[in-house]
Amino acid sequence: MKLPTLYLLENNQRPPRVADVATEIRRGLESLELAHRIAPGDTVAITAGSRGVTDMVAIIRATAAFFKSLGANPFVTPAMGSHGGATAEGQARLLAALGINEVSVGAPIRSSMAVENIGRNHFGQPVFSGVDFCIADHVVVINRVKPHTSFQGAVESGLHKMLAIGMGKHTGAATAHRQFFRHGFEQVIQEIASRVLETLPVLCGIALVENHLGQTACVAVVTPKDFWETEIRLIRRARELTAKVPFAGVDLLIVDEMGKNISGGGMDANVTGRFMNAAVPETGQRRFTRIYVRDLTPQSQGNALGVGAADFAAKRLVDKIDPAKTRINCITGMVPEKGRIPLTYDSDRPAITDALATVGAYDPAQARIVWIRNTSALTRMWISQGLLTEARQLAGFEIGQGPVDFPFDAQGDLPFLKAFC
Repeated sequence: MKLPTLYLLENNQRPPRVADVATEIRRGLESLELAHRIAPGDTVAITAGSRGVTDMVAIIRATAAFFKSLGANPFVTPAMGSHGGATAEGQARLLAALGINEVSVGAPIRSSMAVENIGRNHFGQPVFSGVDFCIADHVVVINRVKPHTSFQGAVESGLHKMLAIGMGKHTGAATAHRQFFRHGFEQVIQEIASRVLETLPVLCGIALVENHLGQTACVAVVTPKDFWETEIRLIRRARELTAKVPFAGVDLLIVDEMGKNISGGGMDANVTGRFMNAAVPETGQRRFTRIYVRDLTPQSQGNALGVGAADFAAKRLVDKIDPAKTRINCITGMVPEKGRIPLTYDSDRPAITDALATVGAYDPAQARIVWIRNTSALTRMWISQGLLTEARQLAGFEIGQGPVDFPFDAQGDLPFLKAFC
């Protein structure tokens, strides 16, 4: 099969960025006038999620330093539902893989999967939260606000999801997800988060939004009464700044890597258009006829939830899958379909040619192909000749290198874009 030539498409837009994240965090915490609420020796539990957020280490470190300056004893606790194999050790390792450890953040890490039943929600279901949060004198909730990979609403991923899902550990996350089918994602998250806020000593929240370069674009430090309105405002901003593939009707999307540090769904459904969740309808717009995914990030520790959204996968990825971790996350999230193994290939060339053979009868040399590193790294991507005319009309984008042939080696494998670009 004759494949099309490729061109490098670069996004040259200059998005907003917070110049000094640590200073912004301290300024925000000082503005809440928390000193009179903190007694010497008070414990402060700081949440830490499983996502790869660029400035998370700096944000947690600045937060811990602030409370130390008030005489408190901050500590960091995983708030990631069932990730890390749903074990205390696995979640601590996951934080370490993200650079979050006692030395880097200046506070001890307490990792436990134990939970307490803190009451029932209006749906009659129990609400669970991690014991470490329940016994702390204060809780600080930190999370990035962004479009969710399984639903769309007034709020999606952010402080409320951390309260309802992340802080609930495996037990709470599983309980919440089971309610989504009957009551809907947004309603369940809002209901559980409200019960947590009523019961636990949540002191404040730190919400951040990243731009398409993965840089912190804005930070909001707020009290619990302002969580909801803040998230509504920030999710709108996040949608404006989020990275996108600027084309529709693409025949083949090639993804170098997927993983839990990139997206909760391994590959961001807001990019791929494939939510694959029985509790919510698909978007109705199939952006990519076929998807081929080539590798799993080390930070995922074998958790390949989301691989089922691809049609084709490289054997190098499949060989890295930890079936137990993937199964636990898929069952907890009520998305067994996201753990399905796609057609698997020993090398890249046959995977690409088979993918193009299944998109319809036409000249493969004119195929519309996009090749990306992952669904959060969309500043530079390779596109095929068939997209060149559209690409030249995109504001804020320009064509770099090209034309070049697909750079297969002798074994029929491609390099990874991290090295190739």
